[in-house]
Amino acid sequence: MTATHPAPAQPGLAAQLGRFVAVGALSAIVDFGGYHALLALGTWVHLAKAISFILGTTTAYLLNRRFTFTATKGGSARFAGFVLLYGTTFAINIGMNALMLAVLPQVQFRTSLAWVIAQGTATAINFVMLRTVVFRR
Repeated sequence: MTATHPAPAQPGLAAQLGRFVAVGALSAIVDFGGYHALLALGTWVHLAKAISFILGTTTAYLLNRRFTFTATKGGSARFAGFVLLYGTTFAINIGMNALMLAVLPQVQFRTSLAWVIAQGTATAINFVMLRTVVFRR
Protein backbone atom coordinates (compact mmCIF):
# COMPACT_ATOMS: atom_id res chain seq x y z
CA MET A 1 0.00 0.00 0.00
CA THR A 2 1.40 3.38 -1.00
CA ALA A 3 1.01 6.25 1.42
CA THR A 4 -0.08 9.50 -0.11
CA HIS A 5 0.85 12.76 1.45
CA PRO A 6 -1.52 15.68 1.08
CA ALA A 7 -0.12 18.82 -0.47
CA PRO A 8 0.95 21.40 2.09
CA ALA A 9 -1.72 23.97 2.81
CA GLN A 10 -1.53 27.06 0.66
CA PRO A 11 -0.71 30.11 2.81
CA GLY A 12 -3.49 32.68 3.12
CA LEU A 13 -3.57 35.90 1.15
CA ALA A 14 -1.87 37.98 3.86
CA ALA A 15 0.93 35.43 4.30
CA GLN A 16 1.39 35.13 0.55
CA LEU A 17 1.48 38.89 0.12
CA GLY A 18 4.07 39.26 2.91
CA ARG A 19 6.27 36.53 1.44
CA PHE A 20 5.79 37.94 -2.06
CA VAL A 21 6.98 41.36 -0.87
CA ALA A 22 10.06 39.84 0.84
CA VAL A 23 10.94 37.73 -2.20
CA GLY A 24 10.23 40.72 -4.42
CA ALA A 25 12.57 42.94 -2.43
CA LEU A 26 15.41 40.45 -2.81
CA SER A 27 14.64 39.93 -6.49
CA ALA A 28 14.46 43.70 -7.01
CA ILE A 29 17.94 44.06 -5.50
CA VAL A 30 19.19 41.47 -8.00
CA ASP A 31 17.42 43.25 -10.88
CA PHE A 32 18.36 46.80 -9.83
CA GLY A 33 21.96 45.85 -9.05
CA GLY A 34 22.34 44.02 -12.34
CA TYR A 35 20.78 46.90 -14.24
CA HIS A 36 23.15 49.50 -12.83
CA ALA A 37 26.18 47.20 -13.08
CA LEU A 38 25.45 46.63 -16.76
CA LEU A 39 24.89 50.36 -17.34
CA ALA A 40 28.23 51.08 -15.63
CA LEU A 41 29.85 48.64 -18.07
CA GLY A 42 28.41 50.64 -20.98
CA THR A 43 25.64 48.23 -21.93
CA TRP A 44 22.82 49.69 -24.06
CA VAL A 45 20.07 50.73 -21.60
CA HIS A 46 17.34 48.50 -23.04
CA LEU A 47 19.61 45.44 -23.17
CA ALA A 48 20.73 46.14 -19.60
CA LYS A 49 17.07 46.29 -18.53
CA ALA A 50 16.26 43.06 -20.36
CA ILE A 51 19.15 41.14 -18.79
CA SER A 52 18.52 42.50 -15.31
CA PHE A 53 14.82 41.64 -15.60
CA ILE A 54 15.69 38.04 -16.48
CA LEU A 55 18.06 37.81 -13.49
CA GLY A 56 15.48 39.23 -11.08
CA THR A 57 12.65 37.18 -12.56
CA THR A 58 14.53 33.91 -12.25
CA THR A 59 15.28 34.71 -8.62
CA ALA A 60 11.63 35.60 -8.01
CA TYR A 61 10.25 32.47 -9.67
CA LEU A 62 12.47 30.08 -7.75
CA LEU A 63 11.84 31.72 -4.38
CA ASN A 64 8.11 32.34 -4.92
CA ARG A 65 7.60 28.77 -6.06
CA ARG A 66 9.18 27.43 -2.91
CA PHE A 67 8.29 29.94 -0.20
CA THR A 68 5.35 32.11 -1.27
CA PHE A 69 3.02 29.73 -3.05
CA THR A 70 4.52 26.43 -1.73
CA ALA A 71 4.22 24.70 -5.09
CA THR A 72 5.42 21.13 -5.11
CA LYS A 73 3.79 19.64 -8.23
CA GLY A 74 2.81 20.65 -11.74
CA GLY A 75 6.37 21.47 -12.78
CA SER A 76 6.21 21.68 -16.57
CA ALA A 77 2.67 23.07 -16.84
CA ARG A 78 3.33 25.54 -14.05
CA PHE A 79 6.65 26.56 -15.62
CA ALA A 80 4.91 27.09 -18.98
CA GLY A 81 2.43 29.41 -17.25
CA PHE A 82 5.32 31.22 -15.62
CA VAL A 83 7.11 31.66 -18.95
CA LEU A 84 3.95 33.03 -20.57
CA LEU A 85 3.27 35.40 -17.68
CA TYR A 86 6.85 36.64 -17.44
CA GLY A 87 7.12 36.96 -21.21
CA THR A 88 4.17 39.32 -21.05
CA THR A 89 5.43 41.25 -18.03
CA PHE A 90 8.88 41.34 -19.62
CA ALA A 91 7.43 43.29 -22.54
CA ILE A 92 5.42 45.53 -20.19
CA ASN A 93 8.46 46.14 -17.96
CA ILE A 94 10.82 46.97 -20.82
CA GLY A 95 8.16 49.09 -22.53
CA MET A 96 7.31 51.01 -19.36
CA ASN A 97 11.01 51.62 -18.67
CA ALA A 98 11.49 52.94 -22.21
CA LEU A 99 8.36 55.10 -21.95
CA MET A 100 9.50 56.59 -18.64
CA LEU A 101 12.96 57.32 -20.02
CA ALA A 102 11.27 59.14 -22.90
CA VAL A 103 8.88 61.23 -20.82
CA LEU A 104 10.70 61.91 -17.54
CA PRO A 105 12.67 65.14 -17.34
CA GLN A 106 16.46 65.02 -17.27
CA VAL A 107 16.91 64.75 -13.50
CA GLN A 108 19.70 63.14 -11.52
CA PHE A 109 17.93 59.84 -10.73
CA ARG A 110 15.89 59.58 -13.95
CA THR A 111 17.16 56.09 -14.85
CA SER A 112 16.46 54.75 -11.37
CA LEU A 113 13.01 56.37 -11.28
CA ALA A 114 12.14 54.81 -14.64
CA TRP A 115 13.26 51.42 -13.28
CA VAL A 116 11.10 51.81 -10.15
CA ILE A 117 7.97 52.69 -12.16
CA ALA A 118 8.52 49.82 -14.61
CA GLN A 119 9.21 47.39 -11.77
CA GLY A 120 6.16 48.48 -9.79
CA THR A 121 3.89 48.00 -12.77
CA ALA A 122 5.25 44.51 -13.49
CA THR A 123 5.17 43.51 -9.81
CA ALA A 124 1.47 44.30 -9.41
CA ILE A 125 0.61 42.27 -12.50
CA ASN A 126 2.84 39.39 -11.40
CA PHE A 127 1.34 38.96 -7.94
CA VAL A 128 -2.21 38.77 -9.23
CA MET A 129 -1.34 36.40 -12.06
CA LEU A 130 0.98 34.17 -9.99
CA ARG A 131 -1.64 33.78 -7.30
CA THR A 132 -4.65 33.27 -9.55
CA VAL A 133 -3.16 31.42 -12.52
CA VAL A 134 0.35 30.00 -12.16
CA PHE A 135 0.32 28.78 -8.55
CA ARG A 136 -3.43 28.30 -8.00
CA ARG A 137 -4.57 25.08 -6.44
